[in-house]
Amino acid sequence: MASYEDLSQINVSKEEKDKLVAEVIRYVLFRTHHGNGCPIKREELTQLITKSYHQRSLPTIIINEAREKLSIIFGYEMKELQRTRASSNRRASQQSVVDTKSYILESKLPSGIYKKYVEDKGASHISGFTFVVISIVHLAGGKIPEENLWHHLRRMGFSESDENHPLFGNSKQTLELLVQQRYLQKEKTNGPEGNVFIYELAERTLEGSVYEKLKDSIVEIVSKDATAVEAD
Repeated sequence: MASYEDLSQINVSKEEKDKLVAEVIRYVLFRTHHGNGCPIKREELTQLITKSYHQRSLPTIIINEAREKLSIIFGYEMKELQRTRASSNRRASQQSVVDTKSYILESKLPSGIYKKYVEDKGASHISGFTFVVISIVHLAGGKIPEENLWHHLRRMGFSESDENHPLFGNSKQTLELLVQQRYLQKEKTNGPEGNVFIYELAERTLEGSVYEKLKDSIVEIVSKDATAVEAD
């Protein structure tokens, strides 16, 4: 919580601060619910705060308090993701990067309670698809050419030409949603046969706990398959 000294130094009253915190919380909850789980950029929240206030340190104070209240009142962790991307400055070195921060909400409820009372069973096919795709990319070494990825997905009956899949609708759009949600990132590279798109694991997948769960799940599946083969 921001102290009285913090607020007085930036010339903002407690009432104004509380109003801004409430606005940020409403925005984060709304965008999470209606944005297909796509991360919320910090610059979006900063713009929300600074449209009427111009104190440089105010966004940090407001966002930190919003994160605290989301945890205490709503049971959500507002987790920060940090994306590293190539600099758009052509004169900069190829090694130059720009860090873009964004946030996602994760429930702090125990997994059993979350699955029983909160989890949307109607979205289980999306969760399954996400797991399959990021597992393919992980097993390919963390990155895979677009055509190779679709090759594996076609073997499971999921074609890039399908615009009316009974579960997923437009197949290409479903895959691109994983890029928007930052499970994957998609980059164009120059290859021997021209421009090629490469899918890589992005920051949401590489986040510690998620990445460990992914590896554990893959190991468990492989172990079960090996046991079944031995039994046959």
